[in-house]
Amino acid sequence: MSDEINVVITGAAGQIAYSLIFNIIKGDMFGLDQKIRLVLLDLPAFMENLKGVIMEIEDCAYPLVTGIIATTDVNEAFTNAHYAILVGAMPRKEGMERSDLLKANAAIFKVQGKAINDHANKNIKVLVVGNPANTNCLIAMLSAGNIPKENFSCLTRLDHNRAKSQIALKAGVNVKDVHNVIIWGNHSTTQYPDVRCGYVNVSAGVKSTIPNIIKNEAWLQGEFISTVQKRGGAVIAARKFSSAASAAKAITDHMRDWVLGTPEGEYVSMGVHSDGSYGIPAGLIFSFPVTIKSGKYTIVQGLPIDTFSREKLDITLKELQEEKDLALSFLEM
Repeated sequence: MSDEINVVITGAAGQIAYSLIFNIIKGDMFGLDQKIRLVLLDLPAFMENLKGVIMEIEDCAYPLVTGIIATTDVNEAFTNAHYAILVGAMPRKEGMERSDLLKANAAIFKVQGKAINDHANKNIKVLVVGNPANTNCLIAMLSAGNIPKENFSCLTRLDHNRAKSQIALKAGVNVKDVHNVIIWGNHSTTQYPDVRCGYVNVSAGVKSTIPNIIKNEAWLQGEFISTVQKRGGAVIAARKFSSAASAAKAITDHMRDWVLGTPEGEYVSMGVHSDGSYGIPAGLIFSFPVTIKSGKYTIVQGLPIDTFSREKLDITLKELQEEKDLALSFLEM
């Protein structure tokens, strides 16, 4: 870590960014000693909103903030960027076809990927949050050929956190005692929340597998999976807004672990470039269980994939392949 890092947030005037920014500047993401220069990128229509956000950042008087830039210029935003959190994306509007959504976002993330390629620090880490996150991440990565593929990831940590919480609630334990759940595949309703290899700390030095604690296979293979898959929609239905605070917390968790590492024996879920692991073809951004050390993630190998799990992986794989093909058909790449 350098004396000062440049951190870019796109869609910086939005709800998720509003929660996220304050997590970053108080030290939750990069540590309590890391100085940060914030670069806030958004559309011209939102510049007035960003003025208010900047005033609040100033009023918090957090000592880690060394500078704040608000800009509408994508090239200026990514100049010498060390970290980029791509929150902004075209949301799906009423009456919009899936193909229209993919087309609009492919154009956005191609431009941002090229700007990252041309102007960012070559060791930049890029986290894509804006949906469809896996495919948007793929487009950005393909548009930044000079940046290593492993420096791009997409957010499935929110789904991971949701899965941990649901297990904790069902088992009647604290969420900190739930470990090694997995989110496989796409950040969509086809994702596969998998707890077969997870465990619960029962007491000091004693742990037990999640299936052994829950003892309800029908729930684990049914309601649990469905709840996690549909949680985002359930929040919107209840709150009338998307899940901003929990998304910001998940982004913070994802980046903190990516930069500072995961505890020994602990794995987390990240959408990363597939390398053929678990039969997932290379060339997709797919959520895998990973461990992280010294800023580099490693896909956890050798986990058992039973028939039920293989079927779930194939469903989300098919969706991602279709998204990729459709998105690339709109671009000359």
